[in-house]
Amino acid sequence: MAVVAGWQGRFFEDFVVGDVYQHPLGRTITETDNTWFTLLTMNTNQAHFNAQVGAESEFGRMLVASPLTISIVIGQSVSDTSQNAFANLGIDELRLTAPVFAGDTLYAESLVLSARGSGSRPDAGIVGVRTRGLNQDGVEVLTFKRAFYVHRRDAPRAAPPFPQAATPLSLENEPSENQA
Repeated sequence: MAVVAGWQGRFFEDFVVGDVYQHPLGRTITETDNTWFTLLTMNTNQAHFNAQVGAESEFGRMLVASPLTISIVIGQSVSDTSQNAFANLGIDELRLTAPVFAGDTLYAESLVLSARGSGSRPDAGIVGVRTRGLNQDGVEVLTFKRAFYVHRRDAPRAAPPFPQAATPLSLENEPSENQA
């Protein structure tokens, strides 16, 4: 019986310029998410947490704080882009292209723009992507470019940190169906 590794993310060798990754998880933003985020980050713009201010705005309701939208979209992209990264190098050309409201569901996709080996770190490379967030209607709500260092597959620090179990998980260690 074999242990089959789960998705480990992409390593430097896996990135192909021109590939598009449609990140698998959508995320619906709630009013509670938005309120907690504004409290956590001390964002005092009442358009994000005061229903009266939101109702009187040009949008007619409260806006989701844009740093929350940015954080969610970056987070959605990690499993496909930077799961094996060890440093973000920059975010450029960030554009907030449509408002986001509580109840919207965000999706993200990334286009690989560049991939080059690192001259100073032979066990890594630098990858550049353009990521965009879409709402449930397919409307782009933000876009940005991001660059990061990512490990090569054989890099010593790229080894997964999963611990060795004292007792392996196996069918031999399972109670028989008569015992269950």
